[in-house]
Amino acid sequence: MMIDKRLIGTVGEGKRYIAGNVLAQWCALAANIVIMADISLLLERLYHRQTDSGLFLGSVICLAAALIVRFVCSITASRMSFLAAKTVKKKLRGMIYRKLLELGASYREKVKTSEVVQVAVEGVDQLETYFGSYLPQFFYAMLAPLTLFAVLAFVNLPAAAVLLICVPLIPVSIAAVQTWAKKLLGRYWGKYTALGDTFLENLQGLTTLKIYQADEFKHQEMNEASEEFRKITMKVLTMQLNSITIMDLIAYGGAALGVIMAVTQCQAGHVGLAGCLMIILLSADFFLPMRQLGSFFHIAMNGMAASDKIFRLIDLADGKTDANETAKTGERAREEKGDGESVKERAGKGGERMAAELSGNGIFCRNLCFSYEPDREILPIPDEPYDGPVYEDAKDPDATFPPIEPLRPPDGAPNVLIVLIDDCGFGASSAFG
Repeated sequence: MMIDKRLIGTVGEGKRYIAGNVLAQWCALAANIVIMADISLLLERLYHRQTDSGLFLGSVICLAAALIVRFVCSITASRMSFLAAKTVKKKLRGMIYRKLLELGASYREKVKTSEVVQVAVEGVDQLETYFGSYLPQFFYAMLAPLTLFAVLAFVNLPAAAVLLICVPLIPVSIAAVQTWAKKLLGRYWGKYTALGDTFLENLQGLTTLKIYQADEFKHQEMNEASEEFRKITMKVLTMQLNSITIMDLIAYGGAALGVIMAVTQCQAGHVGLAGCLMIILLSADFFLPMRQLGSFFHIAMNGMAASDKIFRLIDLADGKTDANETAKTGERAREEKGDGESVKERAGKGGERMAAELSGNGIFCRNLCFSYEPDREILPIPDEPYDGPVYEDAKDPDATFPPIEPLRPPDGAPNVLIVLIDDCGFGASSAFG
């Protein structure tokens, strides 16, 4: 149930923290069983007036030791949860950052900036709950009822069996909601990222919208998008509330059924007072782990929807597309095969630069060429023509251009400066500035 192997494998460093969290919670449960057993025995002795100062002091010491163990285990579980969340945030945000560096400035051609920001910030925060809370609680919720059943079966088997049978009804309700919740949360994240992208685009182009008096139209458009997001948010909250209500009914109803079974077994003489009290006190612990898992389920579903977008970003190909690679391969092949016509055409377009032909093999080399000498009879002096390959994308890492060299006057040239002013009428100039 909601165990993404790729996600867990990506953040493999967090597995030991998840295991540590589960172990700490299980130890806390064991300490709680000791506490409830000690309280039940103490109350039974008090009821039958069979206690003395020695037994009372021993019960208090045992109770204090179990409380200390439970406290330490709770702190340890919280620490493990924090470390797991820290690991997943560091790992995933590092992967997103490295992918953006690989894509370079061209990442905006494949993914929207607002979506990158949202999944890197809020999306990763949702996965913090998935790793730090949901996964440990998932395994602990499976382990806790079995542990309690193994203990209470020695007290009264029918009551323990009834409690154990009612526990799976909670994950059944979670599984029934999961498919609907996954689709709904997928739509939620789609609306969320679209709204963020529209807001960012309108904010960046606000000046242009003001100039063309289109800001009112975009304002109405943003209002409509916000209303759609509000509706999908309310649907998500309604789904969560209904699911939690169902889980509460199952949890409290199951605990009440366990209490009724314990009382009836005690009246029938199949269990003593201490055993009856122990079943009553521990009946809620059968359902609380699953109930807590249900609470984390909705946040974890949101994180799973965000993880789909995170992996979609991470799986993007880098800036070198197949089309560019094909164009480069064809260019190199034409050069190696001596496609003289294309090179001559480029050389002719280049003006003064000429390609030198290597005799015997028909290969034309652009590097063996005459030095460029500008035509100084034309003002302004024209730039040196470029005779290199032309790529489809100027951001291509293989697209290189020669450095711009300063134009120097020839030897013996007179010290004369000519200033040309573009688009200036005859009446605009004067001898006095």
